[in-house]
Amino acid sequence: MTSPFDSKNKELVHRWAPWQPAPLVDPDKVGKNGNGNGKKAFSLNALDAAAKPFSSGDKVQDKAVVEALAQELDDLQNLLYADKRYKLLVVLQGMDTSGKDGTIRGVFGRMSALGVHAVGWKAPTEVERAHDYLWRIHQQVPGAGELTVFNRSHYEDVLVPVVNGWITPEQQRQRLAHINDFERMLSETGTVVVKFFLHIGFDEQRQRLQERLDDPAKHWKFDMGDIAVRKQWADYQRAYEQLLAATHTPWAPWTVVPSDSKTHRNLMIATLLREVLHNLDLRYPSGDPALEHFTVE
Repeated sequence: MTSPFDSKNKELVHRWAPWQPAPLVDPDKVGKNGNGNGKKAFSLNALDAAAKPFSSGDKVQDKAVVEALAQELDDLQNLLYADKRYKLLVVLQGMDTSGKDGTIRGVFGRMSALGVHAVGWKAPTEVERAHDYLWRIHQQVPGAGELTVFNRSHYEDVLVPVVNGWITPEQQRQRLAHINDFERMLSETGTVVVKFFLHIGFDEQRQRLQERLDDPAKHWKFDMGDIAVRKQWADYQRAYEQLLAATHTPWAPWTVVPSDSKTHRNLMIATLLREVLHNLDLRYPSGDPALEHFTVE
């Protein structure tokens, strides 16, 4: 099978390509200014979080397209579940307030609970810390025909420890290599790994955090810990730049999704997921020949 990420839609590829990081050629360049091929290191600052590359320019029309795509994705998920040849893992990463929960509601909310589930990752428990950092992740990857959405993921283990200096640069490079090998193993055993980084701007995050304070319906989501992390914005952006370049692989590519617009975020993700699922050439299993002329009375 050709890669599900090799689209024949030239217009789609043209819009998609600028939002994928250049892969890191030399892993030893993690944390440095180059990427091992003579080019400048990948920079999130070069990508406008307010851009809308998949938008029609009409917000009402975009919302209608998202609704139609959500229905189509529901049909494709049912087909994935019936086909059983593949599993789909969708990874959502992003800074606080980038819209991981909103993406799950807006893109996956119409899907049947049959074969679909979301996993929200928090700090590891004592039992989880007693194992390697990928142990808990492997237990939650999708089974045959299933679609699993990770709200945060194993990438937290090359973000928080890096920003806070809990692991050395050598351990960081080692973990990035572990993750690439882990995702390659998943890919080679039938799991399609689709990874989205929800890219929002610093000012947009401020507005969304303030909304959580001002809106009684959102106040429960506000955490002072988010303010502490906000003060480390530059460090987290740098850590994301490193991991995005180092783990953008042919078998598990990243897409940076400009997410200041919530509607555009959902539109872009739904459009790309539909393309990936279509490329799997899913089909329903053959019926039992013995039932060909059977009549229910």
